[in-house]
Amino acid sequence: MLDFPLWRRIMLWGFTLLLAIAALPSIATLAGSNAFEDSGIPEINLGLDLAGGSHILLEADSREVATQRLETLEESVRDTLANAEPRIVVGDVSTAGGRLSFMLENPADVDRAREELLPLINGGGTVREWDMTMEDGNRMILSPTEQGLDVAVTNAMDAATEVVRRRIDGLGTREPTIIRQGDTRIVVQVPGLDDPQALKDLLGQTANLEFKLVDPNALPTDVAQGIANPGSEILIGAPGSDYEGQTIAVRRLGGIRGDSLTEAQPSKNPQTNEDIVNIRFDQQGGARFCQLTTQNVGKPFAIILDDEVLSAPNINEPICAGSAQISGGFTSDTAQALAIQLNSGALPVQLSVIEERTVGPELGRDSIIKGAVAMGVGTGLVILLMIFSYGRFGIYATAALVLNVLMILGFMALINSTLTLPGIAGFVLTIGAAVDANVLINERIREERKRGRRVVAAVENGYKEASRAIFDANITNFIAGALLLIFGSGPVRGFAVVLIIGLVTSVFTAVTLTRMWVARWLKRARPQELHI
Repeated sequence: MLDFPLWRRIMLWGFTLLLAIAALPSIATLAGSNAFEDSGIPEINLGLDLAGGSHILLEADSREVATQRLETLEESVRDTLANAEPRIVVGDVSTAGGRLSFMLENPADVDRAREELLPLINGGGTVREWDMTMEDGNRMILSPTEQGLDVAVTNAMDAATEVVRRRIDGLGTREPTIIRQGDTRIVVQVPGLDDPQALKDLLGQTANLEFKLVDPNALPTDVAQGIANPGSEILIGAPGSDYEGQTIAVRRLGGIRGDSLTEAQPSKNPQTNEDIVNIRFDQQGGARFCQLTTQNVGKPFAIILDDEVLSAPNINEPICAGSAQISGGFTSDTAQALAIQLNSGALPVQLSVIEERTVGPELGRDSIIKGAVAMGVGTGLVILLMIFSYGRFGIYATAALVLNVLMILGFMALINSTLTLPGIAGFVLTIGAAVDANVLINERIREERKRGRRVVAAVENGYKEASRAIFDANITNFIAGALLLIFGSGPVRGFAVVLIIGLVTSVFTAVTLTRMWVARWLKRARPQELHI
């Protein structure tokens, strides 16, 4: 128990000093100093309650999910029946009333159409997504089920939460808090961001990129009045683009969506020096884009972002390289923002901001100061009590306590963790746990000496017997902290992170380090009596 060869002492001291050094930049930052600003050593991130920042509450409209599902179903039904052998011809398609209705030109195709559409109706999950009914012998009606719509809304919100997370990460902001609230809301908290406008602009756009053919049969007079031919729709030119304020008729179905993009990068057109965004498709998207441009050479197609036309160039030749360019009056900032949005993926549903607030850093700074004062006063009193009660062993416990705090900060910095106000409470709790471990050890050594054991035997048995109780108690606390980390969110997770790290480092410093120091002292001094 008290045998510490040189290699082991070097390993323990190296590990301890590594974490202690890693804590120095974070301590300097918390103290308001920039001494380690360019050191390259990572620092602890401060949560919204300490650093200030932006708080935004987003809400989605579940009706939009239903509309998108209906449009996707219509395109899937058309493709499925058109690819049937022999082809099943449909007509008089309607999406009124939130359901898809269409006529089969040949009533004899009813059974075959039902068989072809069965996979679409059942969906790929555990609930039936659509109900099928018949009217007049040859009109099929597909209506959404309530269970299918609930699953679709849940999936859309899960996907939207992940897209929001990727977009914020693209800003380079550290440790945002992004959590679901209820069925259709997302809470976003970004520490250190004073102006929420840039965040709102980034999250407010769906970034739904589409490539659709311009309707060549649309009459300019009808388009100007907002009238579209059957199967087409009227869109408006995006602000800042060459088509700003203009109305353009595009084919509603048969285009390509941006969900097949693999990369988007802001760039400049080498000929015009115009800001553009270069995009690259995956293999399937590149093949579809090649097919679209090959079959429509000489025709215009519209590049659409969030239902606004960015540009509508002519297809001069097939584009089969799997890449393309997007232009539309961008600046370098807007091109960068669009690239972030496209790389993070399109939001499956439009999110609107229903609540926003900016938290200033003054409250967090006050909390840090008060927390530091509370920790300092408490630690100082504990140090005095330990030294007064246990002498040399109290000094060892004090050194272990200081190193414990440094190691917690260093470990949190290395894993890029976030310190919140509850995390400071976790610090104070960890200090108590570390001191408690040393008290158990020292009292156990006292008991062993009272039983008449020699100094070395008393110290060895004291550490051995007390370590069992220390490990049992800390394992119980570790399990509780792990459960808080897994099932908690926001400040609760911040508390759990500090608690878990603190439990590990407190056992290491209170048991392992102090035992190494005591063993070294016993070997050098060979005392005949312990003042403890």
